[in-house]
Amino acid sequence: MSSDMHMHTTYSDGRLTPEELLAAAKDAGLTYMAITDHDTVEGISHLYENGFFPCRGIKIVPGIEFSAHHPLREIHILGYNIDIYYGPLVDKLTEVTEARWTRFSEMLDKVRQLGYSISETDVLSIAGTSKSISRSHIGRVLVKKGYFETVRDAFDALLAKGKPAYVPHFRLSVEEIVGLVHAAGGEAVLAHPKLIGDDELVREICQKGIDGIEAFYPRHDAADTERYMAMAARYGLRCTGGSDFHGFPTRYPDKVGIFTVEDQYAEPFYREHQTLD
Repeated sequence: MSSDMHMHTTYSDGRLTPEELLAAAKDAGLTYMAITDHDTVEGISHLYENGFFPCRGIKIVPGIEFSAHHPLREIHILGYNIDIYYGPLVDKLTEVTEARWTRFSEMLDKVRQLGYSISETDVLSIAGTSKSISRSHIGRVLVKKGYFETVRDAFDALLAKGKPAYVPHFRLSVEEIVGLVHAAGGEAVLAHPKLIGDDELVREICQKGIDGIEAFYPRHDAADTERYMAMAARYGLRCTGGSDFHGFPTRYPDKVGIFTVEDQYAEPFYREHQTLD
């Protein structure tokens, strides 16, 4: 059996609604799934408040993906089994969301100053229900308008750290994120370590109180996976993995169930009869 512990919905920068993602995961025969939207738990709360979670036939892990502060590198921390109604978590996510809106406006101004004709309305129409406005939404508008072939091209030219339209945003430190996840009853996992681009930094993060490492990831080859599994063993961490599914045809995987992990890497992060309220 197979599972996927890293998936996004329309509540951040995914294409599928929480209900659609849940249905796709069930159709793919997944045993466990984790919804890990960027800086928001509203996709999970939507399922819960509309009677879709818990769900017969699939085991859902409530999650989130945080961006951590670093001057040079992109570091993301996944939180699993968090209490989505934990007050300090809700307050911090509100603060992060407000900062995202400020950053969005500043980045949009930079993009326009560079000669790309896109509006706030263009981006918000792409973002839909998402309150977690991100660079990906701007990138998708740039692709839609024909400026770039793919969102990744837009990132490489304009939106990535160090590029001309990049604007840094409010981020917590790794230690703050880990502490917040733990306080909310969850477990913290380092996401896609290869994308950090610095294994020495990965080793440092492994010693900052995290609980696991995402060894299985679409952009990890077999040697990468083996290396990160060895790091996990060295530092006493759990291994997990996921597709980072967003649901867009230009981004692999474009369908749920194409990239999965064995259930043994998901099961330790699941809690039966989770209480959310």
